[in-house]
Amino acid sequence: MLIDARGLGCPKPVMMAEEEISKIGEGMVDVLVDNEAAVKNLSRFASKNSLYAETEKIDNYWRVRLVKGYPYETGSELGVQSSALKKETEKDILLIVGTDALGKEEGLGKILIKGFFETMKVTKEIPHTIFFLNAGVKLTTTDTEIIPLLKDIEAMGVEIYSCGTCLKHYNLEPELKVGHRGTTNHIVEGIKDFKKTVWIG
Repeated sequence: MLIDARGLGCPKPVMMAEEEISKIGEGMVDVLVDNEAAVKNLSRFASKNSLYAETEKIDNYWRVRLVKGYPYETGSELGVQSSALKKETEKDILLIVGTDALGKEEGLGKILIKGFFETMKVTKEIPHTIFFLNAGVKLTTTDTEIIPLLKDIEAMGVEIYSCGTCLKHYNLEPELKVGHRGTTNHIVEGIKDFKKTVWIG
């Protein structure tokens, strides 16, 4: 079964995949998507539903193969980047950042938020995921002092997402410098999946 979800934002590709997977006892469903957020969301869906997930980059889009009900051997000749289903790292903290400055005084607030991420980097006290929304998306797009810090934090294993609707609102979609475009689906899932959700701003 092939689902062409290119051009569709999340959670639509996941919903389409879930509908087709629910119809079969065993088999494969291939989903074509054109953004990394959809790839990650499909991989999470597979993990939660005991499916095998395999991802292949093809030109400017991805094929995510979901396998249900029986073992599946990958074809190395395809140059496929794949990974067997494995337990996700423990989801301890989801950090949601909804501002580009801490507090009401903007000048001081920008110093404080930089200090916050610097401290996170140095102490290595990191959350599992950081989701930026509202004015917070300026930190992942135009703030030249914060972006290098966030790249270092991402390199430590932190998943970073910026709200797609917010990027569009501020006309910053082409400016994303770190992490991936995300959706409110990350927040909704976080309420259930993470041990703790922390909001800033």
